Amino acid sequence: MMQPIRTLIVDDERYAREELIYLMGNFTGIQVVGEAENGESAILQALQLQPEVVFLDVEMPKMNGMEVAKSLMEFKKVPIIVFATAYPQFAAEAFRINAIDYLLKPYDQEQLKQTIGRIEREVYQSIPTETASTLGKLAVEADGEIDYIHLKDILYMYREEKATKIVTSSREYEVKVSLKELESRLVPFFFFRIHRGYLVNLNYVTRLTPWFNGAYQLELEGRKEKLSVSRNYAKQLQHRLEL
Repeated sequence: MMQPIRTLIVDDERYAREELIYLMGNFTGIQVVGEAENGESAILQALQLQPEVVFLDVEMPKMNGMEVAKSLMEFKKVPIIVFATAYPQFAAEAFRINAIDYLLKPYDQEQLKQTIGRIEREVYQSIPTETASTLGKLAVEADGEIDYIHLKDILYMYREEKATKIVTSSREYEVKVSLKELESRLVPFFFFRIHRGYLVNLNYVTRLTPWFNGAYQLELEGRKEKLSVSRNYAKQLQHRLEL
């Protein structure tokens, strides 16, 4: 089981800190370990608490968020930085500092969800998993026997009623493991959730076609079917594909 991601909230406005901490309560993978009301306190707490992620306001008295971020970049273990601010004009500078995201106040729940997903992938990619070995195989039970599928052979997975289907170029497997559990096993590899019920191998993506209401249709190498990409995942998918 993955450990919660240690998170520090930095904002000079108490209400803004409380709101973000409250919203973080919706994500079981996040653990808020501290909060700071100014830049100096943020650096001190980051040294003491060693957070993996820092949500950082930009406009603060004395030492602003950009200055704090530059100090954090000097740490031996640099935390992931997310800027959270009411000012969009600092976005370009934020990404020059290699911030993983830039959230605008008031916070949008869906945007925050996408940010958390990006953080989880960044953090967990560096953690070795027991369930997906360095051999790159996934064990599935088929016809009373155990088959070992090479991850590179998996095109996509989807949820149908109470079973999860694993589609390869040669056949389709049915397993009882949830799609969510499979996703957690495959974090270090090139799999991405495009919809609540679909997980795809990014190596096989050949085309994204705009559909309607911000959604897309996705095509995979060697397959005729088109998979739906939820608008909630579209931007993040484009980012992963380096579009």
